[in-house]
Amino acid sequence: MKVAIDVRRIRDFGVGTYIRNLLVALANAGPENEYVLISCPEDRDSLPELPSNFTIAHHQLRDAARKDHFALPALIRKLRADVSHIPFHRVPLFMPKPYLVTIHDLSSLFFDEASGLLHAARAFRLKRGLERADQIIAVSGSTQRDVLNLVPEAAMRIRLIYNAPDPQFLERKLPTELRAGGPDAAARERQRILERYQIRYPFLLYAGSIRPQKNIPRLVEAFAVARAQLENHRAYKDLRLIIIGDEISRHPDVRRAVIHSRVENAVRFLGFIPFETLRVFHEMAAAFVFPSLYEGFGLPPLEAMASGTPVIASHVSSLPEVTGSAAMLVNPENVFDIARGITEVLLNAELREDLVSRGRRQAARFSWDRTAREVLEVYEQMGAKRRKKAAA
Repeated sequence: MKVAIDVRRIRDFGVGTYIRNLLVALANAGPENEYVLISCPEDRDSLPELPSNFTIAHHQLRDAARKDHFALPALIRKLRADVSHIPFHRVPLFMPKPYLVTIHDLSSLFFDEASGLLHAARAFRLKRGLERADQIIAVSGSTQRDVLNLVPEAAMRIRLIYNAPDPQFLERKLPTELRAGGPDAAARERQRILERYQIRYPFLLYAGSIRPQKNIPRLVEAFAVARAQLENHRAYKDLRLIIIGDEISRHPDVRRAVIHSRVENAVRFLGFIPFETLRVFHEMAAAFVFPSLYEGFGLPPLEAMASGTPVIASHVSSLPEVTGSAAMLVNPENVFDIARGITEVLLNAELREDLVSRGRRQAARFSWDRTAREVLEVYEQMGAKRRKKAAA
């Protein structure tokens, strides 16, 4: 088969992780299919190394461009692909069939900052893309239910296929130069990275996009409450909160929460950081806090679990499904319950050890190789149906 995959979101936080790891896993699955990756020229360096059965079709427009409703369908027709895969909810209005769409969540519908005609137009596009799709992949049971509530007639065309953590979080292999440096070399490297950011204190970590549904203002308020409760604690009296995420400048409500809670000197915002640095932050955090109001899957908590960090997460949407019994679950709408979760995890050594152990096992349950095998089954079903239709 010839499969066209739209990879223009490869630099996004969550969707980018999905695209990169799916491509690698599809490559590992074998050379039987031909894959054409629809990519903007500036995204070329973000693509992983792939074998010769993967080629690139350059496309100048982003999926938010109005012209893309015509331009992407024209390119798809020119490629003459047997199957097209849109790994995001933005499907062009005139997308040629057959196509498959992966739905990560419906936050663009539930938490749209636009209103009126613009919101209605976005909702129409999303729903039309799902109604016309030959197959739909939902990344969690929670997302699957959301899709079926929106498009009940898609029940026979939707399949649950879980995401997985980035395998680099699961790999415990050290680079050659660190192995040669002896058993303490990795610890020294971690300390060197933290020193580069002038981090000499215990910290809570949040890593992910900065959007309304991520509930960052309440996280800041809960941190302020927990920090006040721990101000005389020997180990945590200088506790800090580090927020790693994109688009912080677009969300002044987060900074307002910091000022209102009087924790300006205890909260640090970091933008993009290299992966190896991100992994060190995960490994060295006292806890990972993820009080999201809505998640389609929730990769960041799983990545923290894979890094051996105890996780505090919301008890809503897909997070209980994904984290299982391996996280401290809290009410994301209650600042004091989030603060309770933080203090319990920090102060109860036995609980911390249990969460770390359970977390590693939970993260290991998810596999990109399995995800790719299940996605390939969908491709093959769509290809077989297309061949049968052509033969008739």
